[in-house]
Amino acid sequence: MGYSAECCYPKTETEISMPVSMPATHALYPTIALVVRPNTANIEESVGSLMAFLRGAGHTVVFEAETAAHLGMAGVRALTAAEIGEQADAAIVMGGDGTMLGLARQMAPYDVPLIGINQGRLGFMTDIPLEGMLPVLAQMLAGSSKAERRALLEGSVVRDGKTIHVGMAVNDVVVARGAGSGMAELRVDVDDHFMYNQRSDGLIISTPTGSTAYALSAGGPLLHPTLGGIVLVPIAPHALSNRPIVLPDSSEIVIEIKRGRDITVNFDMQTFASLQAQDRIHIKRSPHTVTFLHPEGWSYYNTLREKLHWNEYPSGEGKLA
Repeated sequence: MGYSAECCYPKTETEISMPVSMPATHALYPTIALVVRPNTANIEESVGSLMAFLRGAGHTVVFEAETAAHLGMAGVRALTAAEIGEQADAAIVMGGDGTMLGLARQMAPYDVPLIGINQGRLGFMTDIPLEGMLPVLAQMLAGSSKAERRALLEGSVVRDGKTIHVGMAVNDVVVARGAGSGMAELRVDVDDHFMYNQRSDGLIISTPTGSTAYALSAGGPLLHPTLGGIVLVPIAPHALSNRPIVLPDSSEIVIEIKRGRDITVNFDMQTFASLQAQDRIHIKRSPHTVTFLHPEGWSYYNTLREKLHWNEYPSGEGKLA
């Protein structure tokens, strides 16, 4: 699925529509950035078709620097993520959810809306199929789209009173032990109130967006994206009474490493920091949100049915006659 600091999350999904007689599509999004997942085989033809379509509709097309280097296309402007945030009116991501997550964190301070074309496996955030993408994009760039804002988390690692690492997450912040080490012992405080000590393989702190990711596989609940919550999901806890809990998204969470070896904290599984005993990870909702644009008629529930296979029955049983 693809989601301004001055806005308070959650926000309801808002319809964006323009009359049929609107001017050329470039009026809404004059400059569009293209971001393609690195090392995607045989993507050049699709990118070329998309670029020709966008230019033909009057848009200025720029490329994210790594994309430009990977594709080796001549005559295109290559921009850093910060430059895209400052200059682009929208960004189209061709890749999987990992590619979208990486760009979404970088674009959040700039409020650049993101459109996802699925080149991955699940595609919760990159929801437009590669096949037939151009007619869908034509409608969306003309204003027939659905926009939604999604919350992010921000966190910092404090050691001996000094901040040694900061990060932002669209999906989750995960504190976890190394593969060959014993259980981690963690102390969790919420809003300056002691919550619990926990022995486990780790702890997932997830946004509603991330509730369909690692948190779900660890037994956490699904949260609708418009809910204002933060979910804590223990990973293989020693005490079976350590269950997932949903906190208000106004909560400030502090996790202290009491004991353990090879413990790390990661943000969306993409940025990492190694932790030591007495390190403290401070986590709260980010003041930024990310805006995803979806095709008209997009539904979160349709996405759940498709990606989680809720509409499948074993051996044909359970289907209506």
